[in-house]
Amino acid sequence: MGILDAIQGTNVYLDTNIWIYALEGHPAFVQDLTQLFQSIDQGNLSVVTSELSLAEVLVKPFQNQDLAQQTTYKQLIINSQNLTVIPVSRQVLIEAAQLRASINIKLPDAIHAATALLTQCSTLLTNDQRFRSVPELSVILLSELNSS
Repeated sequence: MGILDAIQGTNVYLDTNIWIYALEGHPAFVQDLTQLFQSIDQGNLSVVTSELSLAEVLVKPFQNQDLAQQTTYKQLIINSQNLTVIPVSRQVLIEAAQLRASINIKLPDAIHAATALLTQCSTLLTNDQRFRSVPELSVILLSELNSS
């Protein structure tokens, strides 16, 4: 099953690891992610991510003092026609706290999940199985697509 077959609906949340795999051309996922981003570019999918994704993806480029990679991530994760970058608002933080109170999830993951839920994303695309514990969230793991 390809990535586009697995996605439900047209509003998809991208977790931080998706951005990293896409930009770094992770060999196991390059074909699926190429299809995904082509579909986004063609306007077939709308994607959402949190501003938190930018903070998370920039850590390694800052550690490595890789200015080119820093610039690339900054340019990639911005609002565009088919990508909405959601601020970490008070509403997101309250929803994240409610998730943390009900399930065992770390704060950054809770912020991502809360953002996906509040923006009514039909699917959360990740490679982190911990998101499976979030009720009402359809989670697709890249590794499962790849192995099938």
